[in-house]
Amino acid sequence: MKNVEPRTPSSDVPAAEHWPTPEHPAPQAQSASECDLVTVPARQGLEAVDILRRGALDVVGPVMTVGPVLHDDACDTLGFLVPPGTADAWDVPGSTCTQSDGRGVVVAPADGADWLLPPGEADLATDPAVLRAALGEAARLIEAADNCR
Repeated sequence: MKNVEPRTPSSDVPAAEHWPTPEHPAPQAQSASECDLVTVPARQGLEAVDILRRGALDVVGPVMTVGPVLHDDACDTLGFLVPPGTADAWDVPGSTCTQSDGRGVVVAPADGADWLLPPGEADLATDPAVLRAALGEAARLIEAADNCR
């Protein structure tokens, strides 16, 4: 049996920061063609978008913490643009992260897909730690809802 490194539970992930701090600096701006793409089931992804947008209200008004999001009707998935290099360490169960390597593979939606949050109406990329926390919360909410039936 191969050795497996224990994963950090999602509850250990720090909460989203609305303002940059020395511990959590503002993410660097990236063009859509430089971003990696995290793909999740649509139900979990839509819940995560809602969590990110709900939690992004501050005293001075809304602060976007979610970047552009693709919705693929054919495969029933959502794709979140994240900074390049995210795929190297992405390990969230039930999701995949694809490297773009700056090839522009995520700039335009493929046939059967469209932007849920287009680039220009959202930040250029979603912070991977913030997305990881939102996906974990979304999974817990979905599980709780399914167990109430």
